[in-house]
Amino acid sequence: MSEDKIHKTLFVAGATFMVFFCLLPFVFMTAVSFSSSPEFLLPGHKFSFTLGHYRDILSSASLHFHSYLLNSMVVSGTSAVLSVILATLAAFALTRLRMPGSGILLLGVLAVSMFPQISLAGYILNLMTRLELNNTYSALVLPYTAWILPLSLWILASYFSQLPRDLDRAAVIDGCSNLQILLKVLIPVAKPGVFAALLLSFIAAFNEFMFALLLTSDHSARTIPVGIALFQGLHGETPWGTIMAASMLSILPVIGLTLLFQRHIIGGLTKGAVKG
Repeated sequence: MSEDKIHKTLFVAGATFMVFFCLLPFVFMTAVSFSSSPEFLLPGHKFSFTLGHYRDILSSASLHFHSYLLNSMVVSGTSAVLSVILATLAAFALTRLRMPGSGILLLGVLAVSMFPQISLAGYILNLMTRLELNNTYSALVLPYTAWILPLSLWILASYFSQLPRDLDRAAVIDGCSNLQILLKVLIPVAKPGVFAALLLSFIAAFNEFMFALLLTSDHSARTIPVGIALFQGLHGETPWGTIMAASMLSILPVIGLTLLFQRHIIGGLTKGAVKG
C-alpha cells in the first residue's frame, strides 16, 4: 500500500471515529427520549417507542418548558446583541485607531475571561440582591453580556485587523467620521465576522448554567438548562425520558441557527485566522 493510501485511510478512520464519538451521546439521548423505559440497553429490557415524553413536555403546565425556552431565547439573544455591539466598538478602537497598548489590553481581556465563574458568583449575587434584580431578565443579561464579551471582542478584533486600511483612508477622504467609517464601511464588509460573533455569543449564553441557577428562583426568569436540571425535583425521581425529550427540543433553535448561518460562522472565524 502506498504512503498516500495509508494517509488517506488513517484520515478517514480518524474522521469516522471522531464523528461517531461526538454523535454517540446525541444518538443515545434521542433514543431515550423516544423510549418508554430508559433501561432498554440492559438485559431483559426492550426498546418501546413512545411520544409520551414529548407530549408531557409540550402539554404539562407544571414543567414550564415553554417559559424556560422563551426565557433562554430572550436572555441569550439580548446578551448576544449587547455584547456584539460593545465588542464592535471596542474592536474598531483597538484595531483601527492605533491606540497605544491595544495588544496589552486585548491580552488583559483574555486574562480576565479566564477567571472561573464560581469565583465571581458570590459578588454577582450580592450585587443583584442589592439592586433588587434577582429573578429578572436584567439579573441574567448583565452578567451574561460581560461573560461573553471577551469572546465577541476577540472574534471581531481578529476580523477587523485583517481588513485593508485603504478602506479607512478612502472614507476619510470622502469626509467620513470614525463612527461613519465603522457603520458605513467596515461593518458591511465585516458581516461574516459579526454574524460569527453574534451566533457564538448566543450559543454560549444559551448554554450558561451557573448564573441562571444562582440568580433565578422560578419559571418567570429561569432558563432552559436550569429548568431541565430541576425536573427531577418536580417529580421526586429522575425522569430520564422527559429530561432527554426536553433537551432534544431545547437544542433545536441552536441547531437551526447553526445550520442556517454556518457559512457566516466559518467565514467569520477563518478570515481572522490568516493574513491577506
